Parts: sequence; C-alpha cells; structure tokens
Amino acid sequence: MGNRLYNLFFSLHTVSGIVISVALYIIFFAGSFSFFRDDIIAWERNQNALTNDNLPAQIDPILDSLNSRYNLNSRDITLKTYYAERRVSVNLTAQKDTLLKKPDAGAHFFYLDPLEFTEQTYTESYTLGEFLYRLHFLTQFFYPVGYYVSGFVAFFFLIAILTGLLIHWKKIISNFYTFRPWAKLKTLWTDAHTALGFIGLPFQFVLAVTGAFFMLKILLLSPAAITLYGGDEQKIYEELEYNTPSFEFANQKLARKPELDLVLKNTRTDWPDFNINELIINNYGDANMYVTVKGQQDYSAKFNAPGQLQYCVATGETTIIKNPYANASYLDSVKNVMYRLHFGDYGGYLLHIISFLLGIITCVVIISGVMIWLLARDKKNAPIKKRTFYRRVALVYLAICLSMYPVTAVSFVVVKFAYPYNETSLYWFYLGIWALASLYLILRKNRTYCIKFSLLWGSIFGFLIPIANYIMTGTGIWKNFAAANYQIAFVDLFWIILATCTLFAFFKIKQSNS
Repeated sequence: MGNRLYNLFFSLHTVSGIVISVALYIIFFAGSFSFFRDDIIAWERNQNALTNDNLPAQIDPILDSLNSRYNLNSRDITLKTYYAERRVSVNLTAQKDTLLKKPDAGAHFFYLDPLEFTEQTYTESYTLGEFLYRLHFLTQFFYPVGYYVSGFVAFFFLIAILTGLLIHWKKIISNFYTFRPWAKLKTLWTDAHTALGFIGLPFQFVLAVTGAFFMLKILLLSPAAITLYGGDEQKIYEELEYNTPSFEFANQKLARKPELDLVLKNTRTDWPDFNINELIINNYGDANMYVTVKGQQDYSAKFNAPGQLQYCVATGETTIIKNPYANASYLDSVKNVMYRLHFGDYGGYLLHIISFLLGIITCVVIISGVMIWLLARDKKNAPIKKRTFYRRVALVYLAICLSMYPVTAVSFVVVKFAYPYNETSLYWFYLGIWALASLYLILRKNRTYCIKFSLLWGSIFGFLIPIANYIMTGTGIWKNFAAANYQIAFVDLFWIILATCTLFAFFKIKQSNS
C-alpha cells in the first residue's frame, strides 16, 4: 500500500472513529447489558420466566379471561412472547361485527401475566432491562431520529473496522503480541487499541453489519417499493413476510367453542423441540376462524429452522406453511441468521457472557481510540488553544461514556426499591443522573479522576444491587438457585463479579498513580 493510500485510510479511520465514538460507546455499553435483558426484567419483577421464548402450554384459560373482559368475537388476536420473560403480549383488533357496539369493541394492546391474568400497558410494564435494550439503538433520543442515527453509526463503524484492518494489515499479527505497559502513555493506549481491537474484530464486524441492516433497512424499503413494485409498499411487505395473515370475516357464528390447547399440543407432538412463540387467531368465534402457529425449532437442535402452520377451526384442516425440518428458504435464512447473530440468543448463558465481554472490550477499544487521538495532538509544539480544545473534547467524551457505568449500577438499586414505576420516571432518573454525573466529571477537568470515579462508584453500587434484591424479596443468590430462579440469581451473581473486577481495576489505577 502506497503512502498516499495509507494516509487516506488512516485519516478515514480516525475521523469516522472520533465522530461516532460517544454514540458507539453508548450503543455497545447498553448493548452489552442487553444480552441479559430477560434476566434483568425477571430480576426487577422477581418473576422467573415460565418458558424460554415459548408461549404457555395452556392458551384456552388466557382466551377465556380475555373473552370475559373484551368479548373476543370477530376479533383478530395475536399472542406473542418476544423474549424469555413471563408476560405475553396481547394484540386485539377492533371487532369486525358492526352490531357489537360496546365501549371495549376497539383495538387493544397490552401485556398479560398468564398466571395471574393481570394486564399492563407498555408504559406500565416498562423496565430497566427494556430501557437499556432501547438505549442500545438510541430510541430515547428524539425517536425516530435516534433510531436512524444508530444505523448510520453502525455503518460508519463498519468503515472504521475495514480501514483499521487495512492500515494494520502488514503488522496485524506482530502488533497483536506486542503490549508494552511500561512504555509511554501513547504507546500503551496504541497497543491496547490494536490488541483488543483484533480480539473483538469478528464480533465487532458482525454487530456492525447486522446493526446497520436492522436500523437502515426501512430506508431501503420505500425506494425498493417505488422502483421494483411500482410504489406498492404493501406488496413488498408481503414478499418479505412482514404482514400478518388475514382471512375474510364470514359473519356466521362458529358451531362450537374453539379449543386451541389441543392445536398447540398436537403441534408440539408432531414437531418435537419446537418453540411456539406466536399465535395469530383470525375471526375469533366466526365460521371462518383460522389459527396460525409460528415458531422455530430449538436452537440446540437446529440453528435456523422456522416453522408455521395454519389451522381451520371449522373443518379441523391443518396446512403446513413452513416445515422446520425442511431446509429454510433464502429469505428466512437471511432474516433469521441476521437476528440470531446480532442478539446472540442461540447459545445460552455462555454465549451471552462471551458477547458481554466482547462488548465491554469494544468499549475499551473506543476509549483507547479517543486517548490515542488526544495524545497525537496534545504536543508541546502545538498552540495552547488547540491543545486546550483537544483536551476538553476528550474529557467530555470520557465523562459521558465512563459515567454510564455508575449510573447504570445505581439505577439497578433504585428500580428495585421503586418498582413498579412508569416509563417517564425511569427516563428522567437515568438520563438526569447521567447528565449530572457527566457535568460533574467535566467540571473536575481531570481525566484520571474521571476514570477512578466511574470505577469506584460503579463498584460500590454494583455490590449494593444483590443487597437491594435481598431487602425487597428476602431471597439471596443461593436460595434463588435452589428454587430454580436462575435468571434472578444470575443478575445478583453477575453484579458481584463485575463490581469485584472494576474495584480491582480502581485499586490498580490508584496504585500506579500514587
């Protein structure tokens, strides 16, 4: 590679990296915790998931409960479990029978506890786990602007990865084995940036590609609909299988009461290891009532095996739309593989822990990149105004990024005592405390203090998290393990280990500065 091309790639790598660094850090830090989204929600609610990404075995009691409150006749009903949590999302369309004029005949969406049959709206059921998951694609910042910003950040991160790979290509192996902790500060940060960047390279590449795909695909659908489908967006959604099935309303009462537990039981008998995570009921109680069952074969059995069948309640006829034991279509392969690679939900706790560690490593790579950028410009022969400007920029970056750790830790403690709360109160608390902590660290004008403050207070609040859980529930880690409440126990144990590691790092930094 010639010097001109090398300088071009180096400048592109530096500029793309420094421009997106803060947003990218937020995405990866919040995204790392999002790998444990379901566990965090279970810990908050003190409700372990009944099944792993699977609808409850008995659906008829749920429908009976809903029918007594909303009169399900002529409605389309969707029951879905998005994640490994206890509650089921319920989507009811408006009643198609115009003669049924009741106050509750309109559409409804809420979450239902399948054991207690209690309902909550999305806002009422909001959790810190959901907040961190949404934060990792910046939904909280002027939706939908933040949504698209996260997509472009992922895209520019992909550019930073590729240009970084090109400029380090010749020495990528030798630099990986080079680490000089006792050399000057710039050398230390450079070695850490290169070595850790190489370790997390496959993980970062996958997250960048899949993240850009998810966040920016909506920008591609409209142009594609115009050029390929003559402006018919409905057609392209049908081709991509984003639409829900629909059937004509016959306006004739069904001869017998629908019993769907048998449908699910037969499906699980015919398709062993099949996880049913979505149930779509069209025209409930009507002669043309259909039931669509969706799910996938368990990941331990097959990585990509979506399944779908339709059941006609009046005739008892079952039609297989997608057989999980057959080869998946190209469309299903692309969509499902993208989702699975991004969420890392096919390998259990081991894969989640590895993904979390790689996410935190990426955060360190981002911080080291900012420090390299600063030290390369903070030279004695540079004008004092420029040096001051670069130092302030780096300090602002560090304050915003590093303060996320203690703010997240204290949020876990507060939400445990404040549960249940609503979405707005969590927004104000987390973002408000984050802004105050960032401002405090910026006013201190000391990068080392910024690092030590974040590590120390993050560790202190991290140790308080299992204590808060014990105070509110009366159950500790071992008791939850013994009761098979593994999600709840995992969060307590996770924070003890994480706080121990960061407290160790704090003392090492304090020792080196003394």
